[in-house]
Amino acid sequence: VQLQASGGGLVQAGGSLRLSCAASSRNLYHMGWFRQAPGKEREFVAVISGSGGSTSYSDSVKGRFTISRDNAKNTVFLQMNSLKPEDTAAYYCAAGGSFASYTSASDVGIDYWGKGTQVTVSS
Repeated sequence: VQLQASGGGLVQAGGSLRLSCAASSRNLYHMGWFRQAPGKEREFVAVISGSGGSTSYSDSVKGRFTISRDNAKNTVFLQMNSLKPEDTAAYYCAAGGSFASYTSASDVGIDYWGKGTQVTVSS
């Protein structure tokens, strides 16, 4: 499975962006997003189950970001609202593994990674 992330860009604080992650084939893997800012470790952002029925978010984005998926289009979305300068990072989508692979940020068991899409939030 190949993952293609898109939708990043430059936005002012308080604005919104919607990231997309298109998979090359139909799958029911858990899928999620990580981000990495310059000089910082990669951190978990959000994960969604294969059916779309379960989600989990990091505390730093809870209430502002929403993850969803359209399995008919093999695509996962990350709607980001009320963006803050500290959300600035390269965002990576991933597929496979368990929920803990994402929430623990261990990425153990995650099988597939997309290339990053840059999100920059200006103050």
